[in-house]
Amino acid sequence: MKKIVFILCLLVFSTLLVGQPAEKRITREEYIETYKDDAIREMHRSGIPASITLAQGILESGDGNSPLAVYGKNHFGIKCHKGWSGKTMHLDDDEKNECFRKYNDVYDSYRDHSEFLTSRERYSFLFELKITDYKGWAKGLKKAGYATNPKYPQLLIGLIEKHKLYEYDRYGKVPPKKLSKDRSSRPLAVAKHNRTIKLHNHIKYIVAREGDTFYRITQDFDMNLWQIFKYNDLNKTDVLKVGDIIYLQPKKNKSKEAFHSVKAGETMRDISQLYGVKLKKLYKKNNLIIGTQPNLGDKISLKKKIK
Repeated sequence: MKKIVFILCLLVFSTLLVGQPAEKRITREEYIETYKDDAIREMHRSGIPASITLAQGILESGDGNSPLAVYGKNHFGIKCHKGWSGKTMHLDDDEKNECFRKYNDVYDSYRDHSEFLTSRERYSFLFELKITDYKGWAKGLKKAGYATNPKYPQLLIGLIEKHKLYEYDRYGKVPPKKLSKDRSSRPLAVAKHNRTIKLHNHIKYIVAREGDTFYRITQDFDMNLWQIFKYNDLNKTDVLKVGDIIYLQPKKNKSKEAFHSVKAGETMRDISQLYGVKLKKLYKKNNLIIGTQPNLGDKISLKKKIK
């Protein structure tokens, strides 16, 4: 009799389970449509191509359907790491019971993904790539140790090309503008704290104002100190002066202008900042030893290497 009751209970329980609707899974197309704006938003804020962010989110979260994505709103598989004080989830990954970050909102995951890449020196070389160079980013992420899968770059590139995610990167490109005689451009945008962002050589920059410090600029633009120093060829001992050009993105390898005629007191860094060309590239193009300075009237090549 007990066996019959037990079997009946099992049948009832099984019927209840079968009758329960399965948790809805979102499709890849739905994922892209839902989160593309977040990826574009982060591209403008951090400089990471939207295509890369979306492809990583798709791959790491299983189109937003993985347990970590559903219950932890963590779409990039970012683990706790030292210093994380937020909520956590524990799951088996490379090892058993590993600690992962848990977020209140999916966008918090997207923003933290940007912070993760911009705050670690090993990824800094990626921000020197063009915003449309998704292949360079995919290969660079593997090189920097983001993933252990040897096919990680190919997986990202495949997703980007199959779903044409590269089209979203075009929102990160700013159309060229003609420069005025003093080489300053018209305002590109007004950011928070009433800061005017300008554009030169397709690079965003600001002009230092009274009371500015490097740290204050990083706070205003959600950047890290190493980015300000690296993008502007600065040392930690340098002092910020009113009127200084401060680039918010890496400078370019060359300028549209062919040459610059050196004026009294100008240094190679002055010229680098004036045209938005990397300082090391200027030295290399002009066959000069790093650290030496030009003479009055010298013609400094900004575009091609002097033979």
